[in-house]
Amino acid sequence: MASYLFYDIETTGLNPAFDQILQFAAIRTDMTLKEIDRHVLAVRLRPDVIPSPQAVLTHGISMDDSLSGCCEFEGITQIHRWLNEPGTISLGYNSLNFDDEFLRFAFYRNLLPPYTHQYDKGCLRMDLFPMVIAFRLYRPDVLQWPEVDGKSSLKLEHINAANRLAEGRSHDAISDTKAAWALARRLMGEPDMWNYLSGYFHKTTDLLRIDKLPAVFESPAGTHRKGLMISSEFGPGCFYQAPVLSIGKSVPYRNQTLWLRLDLPELKGATPDTISETTWVVRKKIGEPGFLLPPLDRYWNQLKAERRETVRENIQWLQSNPALFQEIIQYHRDYRYPIVPDLDADAALYQIGFLSPEEQNLCRRFHQASFEERTRMINRFPGTELREVATRILLRNYQSQLTGKLLKIFSTFMERVNPRTEDAAMVDYRGNRRTTPLKALAEIRRLKQTAGLDPNQVKLLDALAGYITERFQAQIPPA
Repeated sequence: MASYLFYDIETTGLNPAFDQILQFAAIRTDMTLKEIDRHVLAVRLRPDVIPSPQAVLTHGISMDDSLSGCCEFEGITQIHRWLNEPGTISLGYNSLNFDDEFLRFAFYRNLLPPYTHQYDKGCLRMDLFPMVIAFRLYRPDVLQWPEVDGKSSLKLEHINAANRLAEGRSHDAISDTKAAWALARRLMGEPDMWNYLSGYFHKTTDLLRIDKLPAVFESPAGTHRKGLMISSEFGPGCFYQAPVLSIGKSVPYRNQTLWLRLDLPELKGATPDTISETTWVVRKKIGEPGFLLPPLDRYWNQLKAERRETVRENIQWLQSNPALFQEIIQYHRDYRYPIVPDLDADAALYQIGFLSPEEQNLCRRFHQASFEERTRMINRFPGTELREVATRILLRNYQSQLTGKLLKIFSTFMERVNPRTEDAAMVDYRGNRRTTPLKALAEIRRLKQTAGLDPNQVKLLDALAGYITERFQAQIPPA
């Protein structure tokens, strides 16, 4: 039976590879949004994670609360079960841009299938944020739209306050989950709009709508269709929408369709040497935002006249420069994300690709095994990354049971977590470095000097500084 699973997470920071989930909350409903059950789960801070001071100020979770709850391995395993219950449609607010990637890395880091909640056994994902954008543009009477400092805000906390959707403190997992659920009830009050927008999260429907977009012209690369894309990445300055032209699919990443923005004046200045600087291509996966609308007048006229004129000129320029247009297409179709040297095992989800059936079976057996059996299974994993992931599961979650060789490995690992210089910090898939104890302490000092904190916020940061200093034997650097 299909059901919605509204959920929210609170984390130690913004990096899905190196930070972790501290709180998970979910409310499961039937397809009419009637509650079936709910879950609230606290996950204990791992011994190797240094919480971001800014994250601590945002969610307000104390160090005492961070150090309680279940271990990550057990907590993430439970979350995986909830999201993979057959027929589950998991959704939150801005969940596809943030929460879902955190979950994928958490699943990978704990040897669980990272993608099955997207497609297996009738499961799929939605996101209320792009739906709210569409309502803001085309059905604005459904909600009161808040303004902060004279500017429109689509943050959940502001929409919740303006519309009195749900009680509770923002950036608390269950409070934000209740707010998202209440928001969905409000949006579902316009069933035609809700059902239409929900279709964009179904791959078959999304693909059919793309195929119905009007063809503008043909080239050796194929048929080029025009649409109006609705996406948060365009930002409020563009009213979250941009006219785009289809230019095919990525060659190395076959799940990405490519859409060239048509409203940027710099497009006409492109040369073979400046394609990366003068063209903006959106890499859209089928069944995920952005939403592609047909260029009907009621949508197209939302664009200012000068943007529409830029579109007309750019289409004419592309048709008049077919050789350069083919170079633009080829550049974006062939583009590969840069290889990050010294990529840490925690960040290798996208690099290692999909696991073989044998590797998947080994992961399942690892979950079913005792601690002693797991220690013997580590070397059976064929890849360096998976062996390291399996080892770290034991190091992070079962410290009291570590002996001999594992204790030495844990000590070496913690030295990498607490490097002497920032240049030696672990690197993620974007080339970003892991937060170090010294960096976190320096950020605490800066916030206390410049952020105008209240007494409770100072208390939170002092407790965090004390934890880092004691745990990692690090001293806060001088100003």
